[in-house]
Amino acid sequence: MPNHDRPAVITQAEMSYDEQFRLRRRRYLIMMGLRIPFLIAAVLVYRIPWLALIFIAASIPLPWIAVLIANDRPARKTRMVPRGTINHERALPSRTPLVIDHVVDQVVDQAADESPAGEHHRS
Repeated sequence: MPNHDRPAVITQAEMSYDEQFRLRRRRYLIMMGLRIPFLIAAVLVYRIPWLALIFIAASIPLPWIAVLIANDRPARKTRMVPRGTINHERALPSRTPLVIDHVVDQVVDQAADESPAGEHHRS
């Protein structure tokens, strides 16, 4: 007996906007939450100035990075076409290209005959 509780998914639909917003907000809070421990670590190692400056320098771009990540939506998934989906019996036949080289040569010869002073320009 088939399971009728869950709808059948026939597409590869993306996450809803509410779900995307919830994930982006969580990433933002995590990034901003990292700033506080960096600043606390800088205070704890104030006797080693170069290490304190590294912690402070690491905490400075975190708000900017957090905003960029929070405003960015997830990348679209690449969709692969499964093999065997083309029905060659119903596909349109390919056209063979029409080649008109001899007509072009006639036009070039005709233009050369009409040029002033009998000059022949062929390319």
